[in-house]
Amino acid sequence: MAEQVDVVVVGLGVGGEETSGRLAEAGLNVVGVEPRLVGGECPYYGCIPSKMMIRAGNLIAETRRVEGIAGTSTVEPDWAPVAKRIREEATDNWNDQVAVDRLVRKGVTFVRGRGTITGPRTVQAGDQEYEVSRGIVIATGTVPLIPPIDGLAGTPYWTNREAIEADTLPATMIVLGGGAIGLELTQVYARFGVDVTVVEGADRVIAMEEPESSELAQAALEKDGVTFRLGSQAKSVRHDGDTFTLTLTDGGTVTGEKLLVATGRRVDIKGLGLDKVGLDPDARSIAVDGHVRAGDGIWAIGDVTGVGVFTHNAMYQANVAVLDILGAEGAPVASYHAMPRVTFTDPEIGAVGKTEKQARDEGLDVRTGITQIPASTRGWIHKAGNEGFIKLVMDNERGVLVGATSSGPTGGEVMAALAVAVHAAVPVHSLQQMIYAYPTFHRAIGEALKAF
Repeated sequence: MAEQVDVVVVGLGVGGEETSGRLAEAGLNVVGVEPRLVGGECPYYGCIPSKMMIRAGNLIAETRRVEGIAGTSTVEPDWAPVAKRIREEATDNWNDQVAVDRLVRKGVTFVRGRGTITGPRTVQAGDQEYEVSRGIVIATGTVPLIPPIDGLAGTPYWTNREAIEADTLPATMIVLGGGAIGLELTQVYARFGVDVTVVEGADRVIAMEEPESSELAQAALEKDGVTFRLGSQAKSVRHDGDTFTLTLTDGGTVTGEKLLVATGRRVDIKGLGLDKVGLDPDARSIAVDGHVRAGDGIWAIGDVTGVGVFTHNAMYQANVAVLDILGAEGAPVASYHAMPRVTFTDPEIGAVGKTEKQARDEGLDVRTGITQIPASTRGWIHKAGNEGFIKLVMDNERGVLVGATSSGPTGGEVMAALAVAVHAAVPVHSLQQMIYAYPTFHRAIGEALKAF
């Protein structure tokens, strides 16, 4: 007999956990289903532990910047306290009991297992079938995308998971992929003494961001000793028991003790039974409307929607879904025109909205304004480690910003002001009349606005 419940949430990453917890607190009978760790990728293998690693690597770099500004210094990198902190503070040694208990206290019925949709209003989870009165929420996230490279399968390659779990570091490493995840882990490992080579098929790193961001990130990592092989892909992989050897499409080879595959992520919707509710199980993502509805009685949130592989997007869509399921008055309609994103390299690269190319490709008549952080008063004061820039993309017709990039020592934080401007379509004229505190990094926004 199927058990009658209000909602079943399939997948308890950050979005699914938020959705199920809030719906339960609102009085609904909610079942949350998760085969892996409650909380998903972010707290165990992504955002949280990686930023602990980045903080440690940045401290090493900052210590080396003391010379000529505040005296002399030496630093000997030690990975042991970093690994210890990740195990004990971030992940509880990759145990999710705290997260499970938190969810149960909110009133959620937790099922450890994989949920499968068996009909328009039914989900099989473990040995129990559930029939829902309100609906099903799909939040199964993504998994690493492993390219079909000859010889790769069966080798002990790493994904971000193994890179995060590492107790000791290799002497050399190849990183396949020059996106945000690849660059962040590359820089950390390089600052702890690992000789890293990045292989990227595009002609620049973080290719979805502004070209100026790509140049900045590559130059910063090269200062950390990183080697780049751009515009070339891995043709084959060989592992002899000790060393990886990659043969590249440009005819060259690279070798390393470890191989980190950071070539992106793919949705995890196979076997969910999407065909039972009229959805395509082979789709690259689940299409949703403004209320993140994928169909009658079906909502989808987070990575599976293809909007952006960001924790903050999963949380944003969770809020939209919760309010829609509860029938809240004035429930928001999702809008992604001001999606913020940060590549947590040093310097940080924060961006929001469209790049210049994206805006032009959409047919917008745009102008850009750019200023360099070292040329600003705060950048000059900061001196060592002050690389960065502010770039603004303005829609001439409306006189508002449709995109912006803020890079520098606190690029992700400065970006918040630009996110407000893009989100609320604040007139550029109003931004030009603002008072910008002196001498701050964000004051460079005012300088960039002078181009308009």
